[in-house]
Amino acid sequence: MCGIVGIAGVMPVNQSIYDALTVLQHRGQDAAGIITIDANNCFRLRKANGMVSDIFEARHMQRLQGNMGIGHVRYPTAGSSSASEAQPFYVNSPYGITLAHNGNLTNAHELRKKLFEEKAPPHQYHFRF
Repeated sequence: MCGIVGIAGVMPVNQSIYDALTVLQHRGQDAAGIITIDANNCFRLRKANGMVSDIFEARHMQRLQGNMGIGHVRYPTAGSSSASEAQPFYVNSPYGITLAHNGNLTNAHELRKKLFEEKAPPHQYHFRF
């Protein structure tokens, strides 16, 4: 049971995502995170363990510029409570991707194995979550 919010607009979305996460705080009190994308198409990320109001100080909010973003509050049902488990997740390679997830992947090992099979071309991958 986590809380996820995504906003795309013409104005900066950092404060709106923060406000939404404070409303969703009851859905997850273990960790929180916000990622935005700025005018230069650079991702700006802040995530940590704790409550929304403790994680995001004014200096953090100033860095989270952009008119698109994702926010997440975490209630751990699996995995550890380390800061590395806080979301949104961000991977830089090869072009950069970010996501937030709510739920359990019960077949993660099978999906990972299928993803990295070299027999099938990438367009033949079909995953259902």
